[in-house]
Amino acid sequence: MAGTIDPSVYKDAAVVLATAGVIVPIAKSFRINTVVAFMACGALLGPFGLGGLVSSMPLLSTITVSSPEALAGPAELGVAFLLFVIGLELSFERLMTMRRLVFGLGLGQIALSAAIIGTAAYALGQPAAASLIIGFGLALSSTAMVVELLSAKRRMMSSAGRASFAVLICQDIAVVPLLFLVSVLGAQNGGGSLLAGFAQALLQAFAAIAIIVLVGRRALRPLLRLVASAESPESFMAATLLIAIGTGMIAAAAGLSMGLGAFIAGLLLAETEYRRAIEVTIDPFKSLLIGVFFLTVGMGVNPAQIATHPVAIGGIAIGLFATKSLLVFGLGRLFRLSKATALETAIMVGPGGEFAFVLLSGAVAANLLDEEPASLVLAGVSLTMVSLPLLARLARALAAKLAVPVVLPEEAKILPPGDHPARAIVVGSGRVGQLVGSMLEEHGRPYIVVDSDATLITTQRRAGRPAYYGDATKPDFLRLCGLETAPALIVTIDNARAVDGIVQAARVLRPDLVIVARARDASHARHLYEIGVNDVVPETIEASLQLSEAALVGLGVPMGLVIASVHERRDAFRAQLKPAGASAPPVPRHARSRRL
Repeated sequence: MAGTIDPSVYKDAAVVLATAGVIVPIAKSFRINTVVAFMACGALLGPFGLGGLVSSMPLLSTITVSSPEALAGPAELGVAFLLFVIGLELSFERLMTMRRLVFGLGLGQIALSAAIIGTAAYALGQPAAASLIIGFGLALSSTAMVVELLSAKRRMMSSAGRASFAVLICQDIAVVPLLFLVSVLGAQNGGGSLLAGFAQALLQAFAAIAIIVLVGRRALRPLLRLVASAESPESFMAATLLIAIGTGMIAAAAGLSMGLGAFIAGLLLAETEYRRAIEVTIDPFKSLLIGVFFLTVGMGVNPAQIATHPVAIGGIAIGLFATKSLLVFGLGRLFRLSKATALETAIMVGPGGEFAFVLLSGAVAANLLDEEPASLVLAGVSLTMVSLPLLARLARALAAKLAVPVVLPEEAKILPPGDHPARAIVVGSGRVGQLVGSMLEEHGRPYIVVDSDATLITTQRRAGRPAYYGDATKPDFLRLCGLETAPALIVTIDNARAVDGIVQAARVLRPDLVIVARARDASHARHLYEIGVNDVVPETIEASLQLSEAALVGLGVPMGLVIASVHERRDAFRAQLKPAGASAPPVPRHARSRRL
């Protein structure tokens, strides 16, 4: 049986896996962006790169992609998974919190960019439908690249990071109706009334979406509850993939895009208790399939075409970046962003994005756009995307020069005492940090509070508490706070990335230090134990235990039994979350003497 297998059938899959598993990690070691690495590999191994030399050098067929069309299916799945995850990350509450930037700055950027770019395409001789798709396609930015670049530099929570993310959220939401628009225009294809056709297609789409939502609301949560009760990670993974792909196929059968169905499924699951588990489960598949998508994007880049039309392609790239950047900067200032924030945001979202390839490729397939102008436009988009890592560095440098120096209140300028007595260090002066501080005071334990929010520090100092302004992720500041003599470090903030940085910096300086940290959930708690925290308090687990305690006491169970049961359950959770071989938190000498 083994002898009948044709290895060439699996060769393209092996090339993709080699790219994702070997070449891209090597590129990342040289600090090359993952998306850029996939696109570069696609250009190198595709039909316009080494693949074009196979006829004269047959040996190259073993390392090139023989059939780029065969990767179209996995690439489309990658887009569907990306939209599925975007749906998971969105929620009504999150949108309402950022509504001014999402529906103001983001929507304004899309509308104005599409109008200007579409008008330019129409003036250059493109039909109205093609100009409309080009305008909207080029108005979108690269969510995958921008988020990765901001996350790598820990700038997602900066002003520019939040503004950029708000624009990207609006663009991601806009992808769904834009995909629908392409399908409607393709169905009309110049025949009949566009308005009537759009209305008919809209009604069909509304009916299909309503069915997906109604069935999904009733079926998805029970399905996941049933699968989760089996305690089988493989079954949960299979169910997650089934939901993402199945809803996409249902939408495709109704004449919509797979991405739209996957996006709706993500929205339906965003408010369920399985959201985080689904994100963790689907992330490897999403990353690999999105990598395949960018690989196919790179295969469409023709270096010969760029050499033949360098002025046209360069003009498209420069014009696209300049148009979008100037618009975003102006809108950012209109929406009261600082000059530094508006400039950095404008540069980050100025280049084109991956959905331009989706929309324009769909337009070519629907005969709405000729292949030659589409390839020229997409080559210009590719240049802007490849330039994005360099543009991100430029954005940070220019923003740093334009940034207004922070004027600290007098209370925030006070440095921690230099005598360094043995005091606990509480990181975070919010409600949790204040309660921890009050408990330390009640039991006579000296401490200081540190926070990077000058307003909170000012409030705490005026209330008479030992609070100091500074960044606890920096080792020098921790030394200034007396970490060498501190009996414990208590981290109360809810920023997971900052918690990690604080713990890692403290553990390097004091391997024997007692560190207690706040965690979002069990997954975060497990990670904190792995990086050296002695004890972790997961919010979700602790809230569940306290609710259980109150409920049992209210139902008449004796208080002593309830407290003992809660303590046993807490110890059981702690044992499950701690890695094997982890030591228990050290017990102070005076506590040991009382036990004896």
